[in-house]
Amino acid sequence: MAGSIRMRAGAIALGLALAAGAAGAAQRWLGPAERGLKTDGKVGEVVLPHPASGPTNAALAPDGTVWFTEGGGNRIGRMNPDGSGLKEFDLPHPGSQPRIIALGADGAMWFSEHLGNRIGRIAPDGTLTEFPIPTPDSRPRAIARGADGSMWFGEFAGGRIGRITPSGAITEFAIPTADSGPRAVAAGPDGAIWFSEFNAGKVARITMAGKVTEFPLPRPNSGPGDITAGADGAMWLVELSGRMDGRTPDGNRIARVAMDGKVTEYPIPSPAPTPINLAVGPDRNVWFTKSGSVGRVTPDGTITEFPLLAPNAGAAGVTAGADRQPPGRLSSRLWFPEGGRNALGYLDFN
Repeated sequence: MAGSIRMRAGAIALGLALAAGAAGAAQRWLGPAERGLKTDGKVGEVVLPHPASGPTNAALAPDGTVWFTEGGGNRIGRMNPDGSGLKEFDLPHPGSQPRIIALGADGAMWFSEHLGNRIGRIAPDGTLTEFPIPTPDSRPRAIARGADGSMWFGEFAGGRIGRITPSGAITEFAIPTADSGPRAVAAGPDGAIWFSEFNAGKVARITMAGKVTEFPLPRPNSGPGDITAGADGAMWLVELSGRMDGRTPDGNRIARVAMDGKVTEYPIPSPAPTPINLAVGPDRNVWFTKSGSVGRVTPDGTITEFPLLAPNAGAAGVTAGADRQPPGRLSSRLWFPEGGRNALGYLDFN
């Protein structure tokens, strides 16, 4: 379904140096030498035509198109970086609540259906295929491409890590800690899949053969959430805070996890609301969303927060194109769905 799109743009006071090139230029893929890029403070958003679409997560295709989940609208959306060419694809089953979306090795987008208990695949032409998860009511959340070319996902309620091949064959792996609540997954630079255990206060890795190693965080109630591979060769994750999923974690931190499991935590300056998602940005720093703001974390753990166009933006899943894989090909825009404004926001690094 196509619809009208409204573009909004503005500036936020980032206090950073201007990037080379014209401000506000179109999104582009960055070259390997562009590692000193800094944002020019240009922030914008593409407002979706359907009210209460509930955009949740976004991913970039090789052609630069932006794909996103609509948890409230029960759809998958696709558009060009300038907001044109919007197409929305309704899911076959009502109430599936698509959550996380990521680029697969086959060139299709793969996504989790949190309440539908399925993994979905959508081809570039919009053809949809769904695969039921063997464990009932497993509540799949995050999904990421593994070194084996399969998609790996966490079953938050099922307490398992799943793997689905490009042909749709699903294998589930038990986690040593019962009811650990695997919340997010990401490919690590070591070839393993790393994941957070929200209920257990741990971070873990699973090899392509299914061997799991767990590492406890310094505080058992830290609420580990979204995780990504940093440009420094370590894994980075958010520690959630506030009431959610039957718990009240006291995180509000960003944590760095070395390949040997050593954890370093960095408190976020603002006390509330909770941090939500994180990803590597075009400048190779880690960026995170916190409803009405985005934050930047440098390799030494220095955190700076920047307000968005509105305090109720509801900024969530963030991406610059790496899609929870070791940062390689990154775009010049950092994208983040804004559920509170029914829009896709972006921070321009041109």
